Amino acid sequence: MVSTTAQEAFLRDFHARHPAVTPRALGRGRAPDGRSSYEILRDHVEGCPRVLDLGCGDGFLLDLLAEAGHEIAGIDLSAADLALARRRPSLAEVRLVEARAQDLPFPSGEFDACVSHMAFMLMPDADRIAAELARVLAPGGRLAMVLGGGPGETDEEDGYGLFRRLLHAVLDGTPAERRIPPLGDPRARNREGVDEILTPAGFAPVEWTTEPLDLGGSAEQVWSVVSTVYNLMPLDPAVVAALEAEFLAGAAELADARGRVPAALNVHVVTSRTLRSGH
Repeated sequence: MVSTTAQEAFLRDFHARHPAVTPRALGRGRAPDGRSSYEILRDHVEGCPRVLDLGCGDGFLLDLLAEAGHEIAGIDLSAADLALARRRPSLAEVRLVEARAQDLPFPSGEFDACVSHMAFMLMPDADRIAAELARVLAPGGRLAMVLGGGPGETDEEDGYGLFRRLLHAVLDGTPAERRIPPLGDPRARNREGVDEILTPAGFAPVEWTTEPLDLGGSAEQVWSVVSTVYNLMPLDPAVVAALEAEFLAGAAELADARGRVPAALNVHVVTSRTLRSGH
């Protein structure tokens, strides 16, 4: 079993090298209703005055929440990402804390809602995080998270499916020292597992929907999205360069007459509330 320290060290290192990587990759993705996954989370906490962003990164989602009029705070492991967040004019007076989700540095009942975008499933000690979230949320407080959901459903291989196939072929022949450590709690990747984590902490059973994000574009644009995955960082640069070349060649065959390569990524939108009698 990989230690919590090793997992968190990897995440800090990755985001120090690639700050703001998640919004760069997913910020332009759109669900069928035209919203980004960040806008979906923003809308789920409408009417909640005080909102915590768990794993706030460079402040992309916090910026949307500030614009919507919320009183906000953010927490993240990455000093590099938080430095970018502090440069956003809308966040100049916002509490942005470098800390662990397992030990939230906030008073009990401090927030009416918590949002988390593509972060919860990467965090170890998930049961402890759930207990901390229940503590800092007011009774009846809302939790809204976006979790990774894998490739979109398609009858034919798209750009994301092509990348996954090529990456798996590379990883099959990659020694352990060139692979990333297992990250987070596997239960945080499916509905039953998330309920297993949250329910003992005092949360209601989750509501769970899956949204396909359209991330299509030129072959180069799709590569800029798919190549942000953690798995590439430990690989030899020559291996990554060969993977990119093979992907671009394959993606060109998927492009339509305008040169657009289809690419879809599913995300799970998970919501719950603290039970009023829970704590």
